[in-house]
Amino acid sequence: MATDTTTFPEGDAEAELNPGQNKNFEVDPVSSEIAAEKVQKNVEKRENAKAKRDAAQTLKKTIIISAVIVAVAGAAFAITKKLKENK
Repeated sequence: MATDTTTFPEGDAEAELNPGQNKNFEVDPVSSEIAAEKVQKNVEKRENAKAKRDAAQTLKKTIIISAVIVAVAGAAFAITKKLKENK
């Protein structure tokens, strides 16, 4: 009679029937790496999107401030021109 060294591992009925009590979890290293890479890519995407939004906001502020300065300067020139014409 030959002995078989490749037997199916014995199961733990208590852990299978009560999964909430099972504190010994086996982690698949390949799946864990894939999940970690996905999380890292999502974090990088969010950071890049935030940087783009910040740059756009800065550009918008600069354009608005410049427009206000030009409008105030134009109004000042128009008022001084009107005052000089009335004299």
